[in-house]
Amino acid sequence: MSESFDPARWRPAAFLPEQDARDPALIFAIAVLCFLACLTALGVIAGDRAAHGWAGQLTGEATVIVRARGGETPDAAAARAAETLAGVKGVSEARALEKEKAYDLIRPWLGDVSDLEDLPVPRLVAVSLDRKQPATAAGLRQALKAQGLDAVVDDHQIWIKDIRQAAGVVRWTGAALFLLIALAAAAVVAFATRAGLAARRDVVEVLHLTGAEDGQIANLFELRFARIAAISGAFGATAAALAGGLLRLVGGGQGITPALPIAWLDLLAVLPCPLLAAIVAAVAARLTARRLIQDL
Repeated sequence: MSESFDPARWRPAAFLPEQDARDPALIFAIAVLCFLACLTALGVIAGDRAAHGWAGQLTGEATVIVRARGGETPDAAAARAAETLAGVKGVSEARALEKEKAYDLIRPWLGDVSDLEDLPVPRLVAVSLDRKQPATAAGLRQALKAQGLDAVVDDHQIWIKDIRQAAGVVRWTGAALFLLIALAAAAVVAFATRAGLAARRDVVEVLHLTGAEDGQIANLFELRFARIAAISGAFGATAAALAGGLLRLVGGGQGITPALPIAWLDLLAVLPCPLLAAIVAAVAARLTARRLIQDL
């Protein structure tokens, strides 16, 4: 009568060796995927910070376009509008911009016009709003209308909405990339698990005959590929952190570009990568192993 299977005496190394000739290629593939995932995370963080910064700047400012009426000069109308807005509650500062600012804005539309003085070019007033209790666009319009000023108030809400939508697209795109990378890593591990089981089919059959359960056999693959994925994730995360640090240094201490700033603290986002890689690999290996073992 054959001896029954004893898990306490089972030596996993005899079934799955500590090292395999295919391990370096597997480690490299998973490390590259982890590297790309970490770079994606850093890009999403930088993009989200930039979007919040732009939205914050626009939220605290407004632009007023002033058109002169009657015999009033455009400069005088702009100065009067700035004085009026400076007294509105929720306004920190109102400043009439130089006429050259207005000329610079319309010159790309009109082309090379030699003399803009003959045109009724409106003037601009830059308004800085109180961060805690900012004035509303309706309040600014009411104050200007009370003084008989012909003005248009732009509180940048359209731009803010577009920025927030763009930030949402970046976040969802990053999430989709994460999912694709995780699925790619799972597919690589599943392929390696399938190859490992195919190479040890006879051993699996013997273990079944001695009483080993499917879960015990699958657990070997789960632990093995989780360890390999954790090592690969550490390599990929380290490479991504170094790349992020290099981009910050090359970008003059700001990041990828001044528009996409990376902070040193952002590099800590790569720390969960080895653990997440190990979890994905463990789940993929276990599901693949159990399905294949049942078919043996």
